[in-house]
Amino acid sequence: MFVRVQGQLVDSYPTPSPQAARGTLLRITEIGEEVLNRPCREITEFGTPELAKLIDDMFHTMHIAEGAGLAANQVGIDLRLFVFDCLDGQGGRHVGHILNPVLEQPPTPERRLLDAPEGCLSVPGARMTVPRTDRATVHGFDQNGTPLTIEGTDYFARCLHHETDHLQGSTYLDRLSKRDRKEALRQMQDRREQVYAERTRREAKMTAALST
Repeated sequence: MFVRVQGQLVDSYPTPSPQAARGTLLRITEIGEEVLNRPCREITEFGTPELAKLIDDMFHTMHIAEGAGLAANQVGIDLRLFVFDCLDGQGGRHVGHILNPVLEQPPTPERRLLDAPEGCLSVPGARMTVPRTDRATVHGFDQNGTPLTIEGTDYFARCLHHETDHLQGSTYLDRLSKRDRKEALRQMQDRREQVYAERTRREAKMTAALST
């Protein structure tokens, strides 16, 4: 398996990531909260300790929730930022963060949609089939303001698209029919407590591991 960190190949990378190990747990917002329903603000100040800590905390929170990506508004922060630690379906792992991302998809004649199950940490316990393009690219910046381009295929392309949607004030539920949206909310109601219990268990396990 190959690993790319911030788009660059590396020999190996630990799990949990160093960012996750440094971070602390944040509360994940749920569908229906206002911060998820509006476009996030552009980041204009780079390289701050506060920004570095937020990224570490988001990695930690994503790891505990067993997510592949996490947008800032999913932890209640109105900023255009997401983190990811995601497999691409072809044996590759992609780890990183991107600020002020702009999504680029293949031109319409070359665009191929894949139907696949998709979940969201802000819709705990639900999974529904959503069509996404099999390739996606995001252009933005790293936490120090250096220009950054991240390319993804298959599941990682889905992740990039999903997280960019969040920063536009949209969730994958907005791509579903009314019937499927209702089914997703039913799944969430049925499984939500189990999901939160598992997150609590994982946080306790990680805390114990890091303290030894």
